[in-house]
Amino acid sequence: MATELGLSPWQVENTAKLLEEGSTVVFIARYRKEATGSLDEVVLARIRDGLARLAALDERREVVLRSMESQGVLTDELKERVLAALTMTELEDVYLPFRPKRRTKAAVAREKGLLPLAELILAQKGEDPEAAARAFVDPEKGVETVEDALSGARDILAEQIAEDGKARETMRRFFFESALLATTVVPGKEEEGAKYRDYFQWEESAKTAPSHRVLAMRRAEEEGVADLEVRVDRARALEMLEAMFINTSGPEADQLRLTVADGFRRLLFRHMETELRVATKERADREAVEVFAENLRHLLLAPPLGQKRVLGVDPGLRTGCKLAFLDAQGNLLHHDVIYPHGSQAQAAEAAKKLAGLCIRYDVQAMAVGNGTAGRETEAFVRAVPLEKPVSVIMVDESGASIYSASDVARKEFPDQDATVRGAVSIGRRLMDPLAELVKIDPKSIGVGQYQHDVDQGLLRASLDDVVASSVNAVGVEVNTASAELLRYVSGLGPALAENIVEHRRQNGPFASRKGILDVPRMGPKAFLLSAGFLRIAAGENPLDASAVHPESYPIVEAMARDLGCSVGDLMENEGLRKKIDIRKYMTDTVGEPTLRDILAELARPGRDPREKLEPFSFAEGISDIKDLEPGMKLPGIVTNVTAFGAFVDVGVHNDGLVHVSQLADRFVKNPADVVKVQQKVDVTVLDVDLVRGRIALSMKKNPGEGRPGDRPAPAKAEGKQAKAAGKKTEPFHNPFAALGSKPSKR
Repeated sequence: MATELGLSPWQVENTAKLLEEGSTVVFIARYRKEATGSLDEVVLARIRDGLARLAALDERREVVLRSMESQGVLTDELKERVLAALTMTELEDVYLPFRPKRRTKAAVAREKGLLPLAELILAQKGEDPEAAARAFVDPEKGVETVEDALSGARDILAEQIAEDGKARETMRRFFFESALLATTVVPGKEEEGAKYRDYFQWEESAKTAPSHRVLAMRRAEEEGVADLEVRVDRARALEMLEAMFINTSGPEADQLRLTVADGFRRLLFRHMETELRVATKERADREAVEVFAENLRHLLLAPPLGQKRVLGVDPGLRTGCKLAFLDAQGNLLHHDVIYPHGSQAQAAEAAKKLAGLCIRYDVQAMAVGNGTAGRETEAFVRAVPLEKPVSVIMVDESGASIYSASDVARKEFPDQDATVRGAVSIGRRLMDPLAELVKIDPKSIGVGQYQHDVDQGLLRASLDDVVASSVNAVGVEVNTASAELLRYVSGLGPALAENIVEHRRQNGPFASRKGILDVPRMGPKAFLLSAGFLRIAAGENPLDASAVHPESYPIVEAMARDLGCSVGDLMENEGLRKKIDIRKYMTDTVGEPTLRDILAELARPGRDPREKLEPFSFAEGISDIKDLEPGMKLPGIVTNVTAFGAFVDVGVHNDGLVHVSQLADRFVKNPADVVKVQQKVDVTVLDVDLVRGRIALSMKKNPGEGRPGDRPAPAKAEGKQAKAAGKKTEPFHNPFAALGSKPSKR
């Protein structure tokens, strides 16, 4: 494992011990740096997953050894090979000849007594196979002719060749280096599978095929639109196999050539095809999950507004706009409905009602959902005359309907309907995106790529890691956090999270971190793993509001004592902190990394690592896809990053796509190197497909350089943006092909 990850063995060994003791990845990364050499969460997670993989390998190894022993075939040489296998593939190659299998053609031939003939042919000692085969003709055994005997011998040899470890490894390398993935449309499915038109006649290297295209081809196959096959140079494959098994030019060579061809066509090709398909799927799954996880991380760590009095607005046309007035802690104070998109009289009444309610509940900011009628509603609330300025911010409402119908929402608001819960969620997402989004299944948030096609276990584990990492990076205020947020704190989980909330409800807020030990089932280990990530603002000990772990409180107290001041003074006075010589406080278990973390935390106790929320506005006069024309330059927000580009919200209901080739004026291999979810960007409209509701965008400084008529959007006085002259860009590979229509934001 150390070699694989480029680490020292002691780093992996210490990490393994901590994991065995029940420590979490986030805890080890933050509070056990000396033990691991300051390994970060990514590397620690790789060690954890790698150790789990090796444990599974050892478990399978034991099964294989028991099976071979029970069959009476386990020799010292075989046992050594089994124990030396470093991957599941190596282990299965060793076991394959002895693995119980259904009755094969080779098994039937062995039953007919043809194994000696097969061995004679393979030995290639100059014997005449046909002459030797006459001795094996036995009608009672089903061997009617010489050809029957030779055919049976070839069946035995074909299976041996297909199960030969060196032959399999040679073919595996050959397939993985040179195989092609090819799709052809199923006759008659052209119209039904129009979204897969790019794959009606498609071929590319399996080694380099990007994840989104591998998954698209597989989905087209599963839906019966296209046939997917693996193609290799069969002539070259046969040459390689013949070189391994044929060392003569006589009649035996002729039989072996027939054997190699049959073994490759009937057995080895199928094995390698299956392995390749599994391997490319696993690789595509990993890449897709990594994209999803990175997007989710940026979404969860989006800048929060903080504790302000917020109005959450869930837009609607016919059914009206639902309003949820929240206090600074996110509690629902009042809910209502206005109808700003009806008649002039209704709009006037809505404006009057909204203004009055904003005064009554002293609203400081409005969060407007970006779903249907979002832009129209945003324009309306901005135009309402208020006594004092109120920030109006559009909020991504992806998954809001999932939350509003969930058990969590019903538990929070048992007396409110789904529309009210949705408006509350929109408001809370502005105040603290992380605290609200943890209540929703990450797969419902809409920042993934082929999320329903990838390995669901891998996806769930990866997303859980991201949520836990994000929650613990920010820290959790234990006196206000929901059970859904607390469950992701290191060492807690759902049961302890519920117990904390219940204890808080019955006994009031916690006064100190020590008080958390009074929570039922909160043992020393759970407290050790969680305490550093739990915050208590204005608690008895000023360190309780920081990320300094309680186990390090004596160190800070010693620092203060040596300087003749209080811990509070040390946190407030930079001059005092500069006098600290950390070498005085080093021990066998506490080194420079931990001490520097402590000093950094004393300087900014409990600092939120998330960026500051910056105001953003879409281009005025642009609220519908029909308002867009090629050449327009618009501000936008990245809503999703995929392997083939980024989706950007420019203020209309449909997100536009910036293809990877249009992300920058340089070559971009990985879109995540250029953009991230929630990033504010400037884009140029390249093309608008009104029929399919698709928008092609560019982030290049000079997209389609040389095109006449490109110009930025005109000012509001011109109503909506004027049409830009000039020709459309050249078409490129359509990455939407297998996605279908972009899903609704809700």
